[in-house]
Amino acid sequence: MTNRAKKDKGTLTDMQYKVTQENGTEPPFKNEFWDRFEEGIYVDIISGEPLFSSTDKYDAGCGWPSFTKPIDKSQVKEHADFSHGMRRTEVRSDEGDSHLGHVFTDGPKPGGLRYCINSAALRFIPYEKLEEEGYGEYKKLFN
Repeated sequence: MTNRAKKDKGTLTDMQYKVTQENGTEPPFKNEFWDRFEEGIYVDIISGEPLFSSTDKYDAGCGWPSFTKPIDKSQVKEHADFSHGMRRTEVRSDEGDSHLGHVFTDGPKPGGLRYCINSAALRFIPYEKLEEEGYGEYKKLFN
């Protein structure tokens, strides 16, 4: 189902590499998933581990895909990030150790979290292809 190997520059686009391996950030409103809301799941572009569901995606108006929670909290790691003169919480995938983005406390209630994630760190698996791609167990998220 998943590819756990660390990717190199030859297997990722420049932006995917910059974001996932160098802790970069893609431009807001100029990325693949910020305004897409089809049913499916988002997996780590590096490891294939399931991270977020479209059922938890919403338009936060920030220009990046935003989610209220991960599919499984154990699949993401959070770290203090003091770069760029700010205090933020970085979000990384557990298995792939990919930089995904940041989590903020200004999300919708009841949880109040906004996982602001770079599209370049994600691969989208449409609901219709979950079985075919080896993620059939996640169909239950949409019932």
